[in-house]
Amino acid sequence: MKIMRKEGKSIGLVPTMGYLHEGHLSLVRAAKKHNDVAVMSVFVNPLQFGPNDDLAKYPRDFKRDEEKARLAGVDVLFYPSEKEIYPSGYSTYVEVKGLGDTLCGSSRPGHFKGVTTIVAKLFGIVKPDMAYFGQKDVQQAAIIKKMTEDLNMGIEIKIMPIVREKDGLAMSSRNIYLSETERKDASILHQSLSTAESMVNQGEKDARKIIKAMELLIRQKPSVKIDYISIVDKRFLKEVSSISGEVLIALAVFIGKTRLIDNIAIDPAAVKTEKSFARKA
Repeated sequence: MKIMRKEGKSIGLVPTMGYLHEGHLSLVRAAKKHNDVAVMSVFVNPLQFGPNDDLAKYPRDFKRDEEKARLAGVDVLFYPSEKEIYPSGYSTYVEVKGLGDTLCGSSRPGHFKGVTTIVAKLFGIVKPDMAYFGQKDVQQAAIIKKMTEDLNMGIEIKIMPIVREKDGLAMSSRNIYLSETERKDASILHQSLSTAESMVNQGEKDARKIIKAMELLIRQKPSVKIDYISIVDKRFLKEVSSISGEVLIALAVFIGKTRLIDNIAIDPAAVKTEKSFARKA
């Protein structure tokens, strides 16, 4: 990559933990569109897994990933070993305060410290001009963007739309864990977010009422256990009781033993503008 730098080529980085799906590949296409060179990293980062997480069974298939990356147009596939990333005596960590206190940060202490540490290392190794993350992991993306700004890394963070299955389920490497029944039940996540969006569009501002409606819908599925449902302001990720500006409605649930996350961004002001424009038309 030093040679590419010397040649003046721009570099776009897509960090992943592998077991690639269409969500990852959409990031590759964006990186190819905006940069001369698309780099993908594949590394299952142990630092972002807690003691009760699924590190040991997290899906890994490098040959499969290599083929998908090649077909998507990845120019450089970076596949380091754990010893290369965290050699003996490694003791340096990166942590962003504040943004990780809510949502998944409450459920998974230490998770985002692991995320920012590995991403900072990848940025130092690859030295990209742009880096690409998915909206599904919106809290992670916000934290990485803050880290990049605070540490003057000079890297543009691109947050790309969620890629969904036909029934609305957000694509995730962990979806492979779901049984046939659990996979059917998983569609309730997107249904609940769509219900929340409809309520906001119809003028509901009370966050508690929206969350309650989502809970009632999700609990109809016996395999689903709610970790959290939260409505937060989009900038600081702090919980709101009344919806006035742009918000994120985010959730995490366990379907069987599999933890899945999803979210939707809603701007009531944009909805009012659309309705006003429709009336004038």
